[in-house]
Amino acid sequence: MSEREKMLAGEMYDACDPALLADLNHVKVLCQQYNNLLPTDLAKRNKMLREILGQADEDTFINQPFYCDYGKHIRVGKRFFANFGLTVLDEAYVTIGDDCFIGPHVGLYTACHSTIPQERNTRREWAEPITIGNNVWIGGNVTILPGVSIGDNCTIGAGSVVTHNIPANSIVVGNPARVIKTILA
Repeated sequence: MSEREKMLAGEMYDACDPALLADLNHVKVLCQQYNNLLPTDLAKRNKMLREILGQADEDTFINQPFYCDYGKHIRVGKRFFANFGLTVLDEAYVTIGDDCFIGPHVGLYTACHSTIPQERNTRREWAEPITIGNNVWIGGNVTILPGVSIGDNCTIGAGSVVTHNIPANSIVVGNPARVIKTILA
C-alpha cells in the first residue's frame, strides 16, 4: 500500500512521504491563489473551488481566506456556504451534505497524532473521516475532531468542540459539545 492509500484507509502512514508532501504543497499554492482573488470575482472563485475540492458545484461559496491540506478529499453538497477562515485538515474524507452553513473560523480536523511524544515525533499519524449531514448550521469558532459524524438538521453552537457523533435534529453547545435540545424535523 502507498502512504496515500494507508492515509485514506485510516491506517498509520508516514506524513513526510514525498508524494504526500508534493500534494500538500500543490494545494497550498492553489489556496493561496484562491485567497488572493478579488472577492467580487465570484465566477473565478467558484471555478477555483471546484478545482481544489473533490466535489463542489456552481453554488459552492467559501469566503476567503480558506485553508485545506489536500482539497480533493473534501466533498460538499448543494448550496454550501462557509464564512471566513474555514480550515479543513482533510487527510481523511470530509463529506458535507446539502444546504450547510459554516460560520467564521471553523476547523474540521481529520488528522490524528499519538499522545506519546516518542511516537508522535516519528511523524507517523492516521486520519479519521468527518461526515456532516444535510441542513446543518455550524456556528463560528467551532472545532470538529476526527471521526465525528453530525446528523441532518443540526445546529452546532458557536465555540463548541465536537468530540463525538451528534444525532440528527440536535442543537449542541459547549466543550465538549453536548445536546441541549432536540428539534422536530
